[in-house]
Amino acid sequence: MKSYVFPGQGAQFVGMGQDLYDTSPEAKMWFEKANEILGFRITDLMFSGTDEDLKQTKVTQPAVFLHSVILAKTMGENFKPDMVAGHSLGEFSALVAAGAMNFEDGLRLVAARANAMQKACEIEPSTMAAIIGLDDDVVEKICAEITDVVVPANYNTLGQLVISGSFSGIDKAIEKLTEAGASRALKLAVGGAFHSPLMEPARIELQQAIDQTEIRKPICPVYQNVTAEPTTDPAIIKQNLIAQLTAPVRWTQIMKNMIANGADMFIEVGPGKAIQGMVKKLDRKMPTESAQI
Repeated sequence: MKSYVFPGQGAQFVGMGQDLYDTSPEAKMWFEKANEILGFRITDLMFSGTDEDLKQTKVTQPAVFLHSVILAKTMGENFKPDMVAGHSLGEFSALVAAGAMNFEDGLRLVAARANAMQKACEIEPSTMAAIIGLDDDVVEKICAEITDVVVPANYNTLGQLVISGSFSGIDKAIEKLTEAGASRALKLAVGGAFHSPLMEPARIELQQAIDQTEIRKPICPVYQNVTAEPTTDPAIIKQNLIAQLTAPVRWTQIMKNMIANGADMFIEVGPGKAIQGMVKKLDRKMPTESAQI
């Protein structure tokens, strides 16, 4: 069974999507439609901007979404997923690719999400850190013992968990997790504490936009970040999307569940190969590939 997976923020690179734009008239049409919807030429920043341009949350999230969704659209009949999932932001790409949302609504939601997260980051400066080489339960226990805000945020793969919280909470956690035997514990170059309670203002703001968006039944089960479980129920999809900003990304569990439910190939749709790397750390024999038009 083919599992199509969609990357999140961090997969971006200068030049992303240009080959699609140049070689596919359909892709060019979708990119130009995106420029109109967003009110600025995001394609200029994607194709020939700087790394700094692309690191802005309001650019990064729509850029990764557009690369993924337009690639899926231009695959035409070759895009036949048995199941889909997306890492954090990638969940929006997965939902649009699987027909649960239309392109325009998906892009508007992603833009609203990026702006809401940016504002939440400005309310309280915060950050994230990658913890390598410890079992998840050890990281969970140590985070729970710290009184400052710090929580597990991204369960990426075996032995790799990203934590999220206030600067003081992250600093204390890094110290304690290093003492506990983490092989690496390093702060990430991100603008805030994504997937933590500090994103509550963004969750409230985004909920209004999600509530007003039509969600349809997707063409295949979508494994959602919040539960790691598959669903095709529009009401459940909407509820989990609203919860996503303050809840952890249960990506390790999603991959395990997909494999348990018959996935025998993971196809990454979008920029980079980060998710393929996560799959290989979980099961090095599992076939993976990048989507092609």
